[in-house]
Amino acid sequence: MTILAMDQGTTSSRALVFSDDLQVEASAQQEFRQQFPRSGWVEHDPDDIWTTSAATARGAIEKVGNPRIDAIGITNQRETVLIWDRKTGQPIHNAIVWQDRRTADVIQRLKDEGAEGQVTAVTGLLLDPYFSATKIAWMLDQVEGARARAKRGELAFGTVDTFLIWKLTGGRSHVTDATNASRTLLYDIRKGDWSDEMCRLFDVPAAILPEVRDCADEFGTTRADLFGREIPILGVAGDQQAATVGQACFDPGMMKSTYGTGCFALLNTGDQAVRSDNRLLTTIAYRLDGKTTYALEGSIFIAGAVVQWLRDGLKLIREASETAPLSDQADDNQQIIMVPAFTGLGAPHWNPQARGAIFGLTRSTGPAEFARAALESVGFQTRDLLEAMRADWSGAGDAVLRVDGGMSASEPAMQFLADILGAPVDRPRNTETTAQGAAWLAGYRAGLCPGPQEYAKAWQLDRRFEPRMDQETRDRRYSAWQRAVRAVLSV
Repeated sequence: MTILAMDQGTTSSRALVFSDDLQVEASAQQEFRQQFPRSGWVEHDPDDIWTTSAATARGAIEKVGNPRIDAIGITNQRETVLIWDRKTGQPIHNAIVWQDRRTADVIQRLKDEGAEGQVTAVTGLLLDPYFSATKIAWMLDQVEGARARAKRGELAFGTVDTFLIWKLTGGRSHVTDATNASRTLLYDIRKGDWSDEMCRLFDVPAAILPEVRDCADEFGTTRADLFGREIPILGVAGDQQAATVGQACFDPGMMKSTYGTGCFALLNTGDQAVRSDNRLLTTIAYRLDGKTTYALEGSIFIAGAVVQWLRDGLKLIREASETAPLSDQADDNQQIIMVPAFTGLGAPHWNPQARGAIFGLTRSTGPAEFARAALESVGFQTRDLLEAMRADWSGAGDAVLRVDGGMSASEPAMQFLADILGAPVDRPRNTETTAQGAAWLAGYRAGLCPGPQEYAKAWQLDRRFEPRMDQETRDRRYSAWQRAVRAVLSV
């Protein structure tokens, strides 16, 4: 018995075939084009999202000799917006990606009108272009005739999971899960339903919204022609929530941080929807068997993307893997600080207008110092998140951080993370936690995988990074980072 996990990310689509004991049997991955029509705008071609997702799914299945796939789990880049014609399935516009900042002026107007408190009380989120609602409204207003068609029920909105399910099922299922719904600015996280109040505020017709289900639930069956037979889709979660599940963070106080394009830290707060006083997000960690578990989340927009910038923008490296050994060559006497606010600053600052800066440059600063500063910027930003979580909720006091994502493979980056946090950092033996979380959700619904507590017992440690930095150095370095951030915010 096998489970297919489809992991549709910001820069690539991946698929992994898992055995029923959640061991990876095969995987496939394809990158796709990033589109930047204007400064601060980020788009994806919906056809690229679909074709790479379908191709990698077939590729992974073929690598293990076309086994019987018993269930499919889906995890996806969150907040990204697609709208399509219900009859033809044709998107009306490119997907507007979570990184996109085109609606910053709308967000500022709503803030000036005093709407943020109302929004936070209902959705747990803050007003920021990052989330889906203002992207939806922009698309409906900018595409000719779209708003009228939406009100007539001719169009369908979805985050990436919903779009993939629509394509996989041949348009039979227009559904999402609670985690993805909770990222739209349109979902009441306490009532567990779409909010009429938020739909009015953001001018989004309720007729275009999908049905919301549990993370382990019936989402429809695939078209028979895609994989040789119909396969049930039984698990869905946004990528960061899927990683939380994959890391077995089922108990309140457990915390994970995923280092992909961005960095996203989630702290399980159990059945408490903890309202943040430090500009973190209150979000849904997962919903199983009708019961909602909440989390505090801190989102960093630029993590692994800073390494991509070293490679593609500055041409300092040819491969991302070169960053760690290059950083080891850096001059210890140079304390370069890089604030990678390429698309604004996320939590706890939430300033979409901020832009990046580098501090401490000297005549001898070179590629090695840039590489180290890039890796350290991720640690500093994570410290910002943890400080805010500890201030918001007493249960965060002794949290051990479980890490995953591409950058978690970097020994220097993870050691600096432990150093600057002054806390242990645990890297699991299986770093495919996002896909594994989606696979477990599907397997749990199908009756192939054990329940949460039994699953948690199987989590295995690869390495624990213990802090080595003395307290004086830690405080001095973090104070320098805070000064750099204040300088960026004051521009």
